Amino acid sequence: MIKSSELILNPDGSVYHLNLKPEQIANDIIFVGDQNRVEKITQFFSHIEFSQQKREFKTQTGLFKGKRITVMSTGIGPDNIDIVLNELDALVNIDLETRKPKESLTSLNIIRIGTSGSLQADIPVDSFVMSKYGLGLDNMLRSYLIDKVSNPALEDAFMLHTNWDIKKGRPYVIPCSEKLEKMIESDRMHKGITATAGGFYGPQGRILRLDIQDNELNSKMDNFNFNENRITNLEMETAAIYGLSALLGHNALSLNAIIANRASGTFSDDPYKAVDELIAYTLDKIALAK
Repeated sequence: MIKSSELILNPDGSVYHLNLKPEQIANDIIFVGDQNRVEKITQFFSHIEFSQQKREFKTQTGLFKGKRITVMSTGIGPDNIDIVLNELDALVNIDLETRKPKESLTSLNIIRIGTSGSLQADIPVDSFVMSKYGLGLDNMLRSYLIDKVSNPALEDAFMLHTNWDIKKGRPYVIPCSEKLEKMIESDRMHKGITATAGGFYGPQGRILRLDIQDNELNSKMDNFNFNENRITNLEMETAAIYGLSALLGHNALSLNAIIANRASGTFSDDPYKAVDELIAYTLDKIALAK
């Protein structure tokens, strides 16, 4: 039995941070970072059966073209993803009354819809990026036993190419779900490696008043290539989502609307339009899936 100090439940029996019960989520889940973006997606639903918010975690479950879908805001960063994935898994794969893992496990389909900056000049603003791999620079996943899901060859190549300082911890690389990749892909999607940083400023190469350990890291990442896979963009959640999903037996895919191009120094004239187009694209793909 899992101790109450390890799996914390609220007085009403819901999981601690998300404030959710098992019947309140669907098997198809869309992640967004910003809680205000949840309703930008659910506004297209024909019916919303459930709505809940605790802290930055806002959840709505409803129907889109007959498909039951949950939309959830995760907040920013790998630490929040650790909370969200573990509590979602507990909802479907742990009996919350007996506090024991279920014998028959459920595999969730999780798609992140986010915004990001491109590192490649030929991936312009307002385009879509699908993360073939998540490259974690954040160390969060290293708290778990990840050898069975990670890609050490790609990790080694990245460390060699960037002259990575091991004092920052060993990067990790996790692939996306092949099932969801096939379901979502089209000619509209650029594919590549999404780097996940543990912060927005120094960890992503931004310098305000503090010097950073490697002010050439972004330019090194720009020209990294492993078996025709380039680093397309840099954000703060994808690798953590891929890693925990793979370990827990869930399918995960990360999609980003590119609203900035770090290589060319450009920013979208209408970033909301790009995000809205990605939302519509993704919802239709989910609804058509069997």
